[in-house]
Amino acid sequence: MERILIVDDNKDMRFILSNVLKDEGFDVTAVGDGIRALKEVKENPPALVLLDMRLPGKDGITVLEEMKKIDKDLLVIMLTAYGDVKSAVQAMKLGAYDYITKPFDSEEIVLVIRKALHTRHLSKEVETLRKRLNEKTEVEELIGDSPEIKQVIKQVKIIAPTNMTIILEGESGTGKELIAQMIHQESHRKNKPFVAVNCGAIPETLIESELFGYEKGAFTGADTKKEGEFERANGGTLFLDEITNLSLPAQAKLLRVLENKCIQHLGGKKLIEVDVRIIAATNVNLNEEVRTGKFRHDLFYRLNEFYITLPALRERKDDIPLLAQYILDKANQEFNKKIKGFSPEVMRAFLNYSWPGNVRELKNVIRRAVLLTNSEYIKPCHLPPHIITSPESSGGLKSLEQRLSLNDITRRIERELIVKALAEAGGNKTKAAELLGIHRKALYRRLKSVGL
Repeated sequence: MERILIVDDNKDMRFILSNVLKDEGFDVTAVGDGIRALKEVKENPPALVLLDMRLPGKDGITVLEEMKKIDKDLLVIMLTAYGDVKSAVQAMKLGAYDYITKPFDSEEIVLVIRKALHTRHLSKEVETLRKRLNEKTEVEELIGDSPEIKQVIKQVKIIAPTNMTIILEGESGTGKELIAQMIHQESHRKNKPFVAVNCGAIPETLIESELFGYEKGAFTGADTKKEGEFERANGGTLFLDEITNLSLPAQAKLLRVLENKCIQHLGGKKLIEVDVRIIAATNVNLNEEVRTGKFRHDLFYRLNEFYITLPALRERKDDIPLLAQYILDKANQEFNKKIKGFSPEVMRAFLNYSWPGNVRELKNVIRRAVLLTNSEYIKPCHLPPHIITSPESSGGLKSLEQRLSLNDITRRIERELIVKALAEAGGNKTKAAELLGIHRKALYRRLKSVGL
């Protein structure tokens, strides 16, 4: 229910307008002067203000200017007598949405109010869409043809249309926020807000006020009333990243909100209903956190209506050639380069390295290499030394022969041949199989047997 503030020194006018708007389903507050109106705007911001031009003390123009200093986006419709139209035009130049001349009928004023509110809603939606279009979404985390990534996308398609709460578990850099955004975009809430909160970045003393909001005077420095993230996300999705960073008292408060679907401002007494879908994310094993008492078991069971585990890059290495080429193409555009690809030695190093930083680390390594490269292909000399010299990437046949069996050495040679073929084929498995002279299905079996 949207709240309208009526500001008019005529008691009968306040009474009439209040009744008309209440009958239309609005929450109405009416005051008789500018000072009380400004106090209302500061302490309990309305959706729209009906402001009379002639008021005792501060006139309507002055009150409008001060309201706009408090909230520059506040919707204000001026009420004016026929002879004050020039002043009303001046008010619109100062930011008033529209003006209505007295006398007016009830249908006219309701129509203007609904039009103003509808316009504001559309503006907010356009702004939200514009921000989304301008955001550089890190889609590379989900590029790939591996069974692991296909399984994640399949789960997203299944769970997105529901209202179930979700836990996303995965290492840093595996794309948890991107998955949360995908779920939101595939849901019926896609036209409502998606709000992301990093629970590890908010100090313990501020977590309650950030999530649930606060009233003016709730604590030192609380000069105005403030909405929390739950209110911002109302109707949409709230993404709680690194949820295990919440203290046990904060977890208890979150559990109460999830169960009651109501929040209470810090320093407030009123319960506020919220309709929010929760997606929680963690980079640690949440079951283990519950077992050791670091995370409440009742909150875990409340959140764990659906669980998605995101694979680390080392668990889907057959996606690396495709990922690397995608990142290279983006870096070529960014840095105005024309690098064609990677040398076989570089791709072998990529496939052998463990990538503790996941796709984020791969992206940083490739972008750095693009800046350093003046040739057509990225070579080992363009990579950070630890990528080339890591235990996974090093160790030639000479040292292996001294401690491995013939089968081990054969498997190692086969692995290197497959890596080289994939590199030369740009990650295309069909082409790599042709280069090796085997069927594509046989290549899949050999990829599995050599640990790729």
